Amino acid sequence: MILNRRRFIKQTIPAVGAVIVGAGLLKTTLLSALNLTNTENTDFNKLGNGKTILLLSGWQDVNIGDIAHTPGLLNVLLTFLPEAKIILWKRSMAIEPVKELLHKNFPNVKVIYGQVDDDKKVSSVEVLDAFKESDIMIHGSGPSVQGQKNLEAWVEITGKPFGIFGVTIQSVGKSLKELLLKASFIYPRETASLEVLLNNGISGEHVSFVPDATFFMEIRDDKKAESFLGENGLEQGKFICVIPRLRYTPYYKFTNWKWSEERIKKVDETNLKYMEEDHAKLREAMICWVRKTGNKILVCPEMVYEVDIMDELLIDPLPEDVKPYVVKRGYWMPDEAASVYRNAHSVLSFECHSPIIALTNGTPAFYLRQPEDTIKGQMYYDLGYDDWIFEIMDVTGGQIADKLMDINNNYAAAKKKIEASNEEIRQIYTKSVEVI
Repeated sequence: MILNRRRFIKQTIPAVGAVIVGAGLLKTTLLSALNLTNTENTDFNKLGNGKTILLLSGWQDVNIGDIAHTPGLLNVLLTFLPEAKIILWKRSMAIEPVKELLHKNFPNVKVIYGQVDDDKKVSSVEVLDAFKESDIMIHGSGPSVQGQKNLEAWVEITGKPFGIFGVTIQSVGKSLKELLLKASFIYPRETASLEVLLNNGISGEHVSFVPDATFFMEIRDDKKAESFLGENGLEQGKFICVIPRLRYTPYYKFTNWKWSEERIKKVDETNLKYMEEDHAKLREAMICWVRKTGNKILVCPEMVYEVDIMDELLIDPLPEDVKPYVVKRGYWMPDEAASVYRNAHSVLSFECHSPIIALTNGTPAFYLRQPEDTIKGQMYYDLGYDDWIFEIMDVTGGQIADKLMDINNNYAAAKKKIEASNEEIRQIYTKSVEVI
């Protein structure tokens, strides 16, 4: 269920007290877990000195949003605890461009790999060595507690503290509840997850809304973006980016995931039923943009499979007078995407994280939310973007187009809105330094 921010707070605060406690909790809880709470005379530039954090992140590389979680949270940790040693336990084996991205931007972060079996056994020597060396384990942002087995292995082998940072928790089973009750902190990335936790008896000062770590991803590839934009005549501030998405991601088509025939049938039938209806609404905004401004459109992916649906859903059905204004981009890395979005006028996306990358870089962005795309969309309401999230079943293409042109006509106000929200997010992460 998606709730607006005011409605959620009104319903929830009386039941659990100040559950959304703001910025101070994040730092104090991390410091407490690292035995660094006696900070009266602390030089904050040296926080974390002598301590090691094991960060579990990097769920998959077929989605620039999932890739972006990791550099975002690394930036958070390096900002808060600049002297701490960080070891990244990447959950999936990185493709070469992701390896290069991480090494280029975080050369001092050691990256390790290794699986946990169903019995919570770890065979990787480098993971076991990291267990011995690390003082705390942090589970990074994601669509759920993806690394539940990894955390369970950590607890069973080390008994050391752990926390969960910026995840969606849409349901809580028995084993997950047992794990969450042991956590030093739980930071859902949207208030809807707080409601789920509350309904499962999990609350307290260590449970707080903290935005998805992608909001803190500050890496870019300006050189590559500049080359692409120049080659395609995309002028700064004069083009929009649009991102397609099917109702269900058809992972069975491009991963080795084993799906049942029944699940494949459900996914394919649902996607086929809604793909034209959904994308016709986005095309209406695209047509309006070209005809009213004479400016270009970049159709780009957040996930690898979207390269194959761009033409069918967003380009081929366009009127002939609009098509010459459209440019396509293949799959890319989030640093280049960030640089391109930074130069765009606006980003309109059926995917959740491309708008976050755009907003982080000061560019207006719409999230066209499909009902199958979990409760993570609540974070847009939580951060005051009520007018820029569109529940696709309840909106017309004309309404999306009208809002786009409204932003075009009041661009300075839109930029100020983003600036204020980004400052709120930064305060959630950093204001506790002043408090301490």
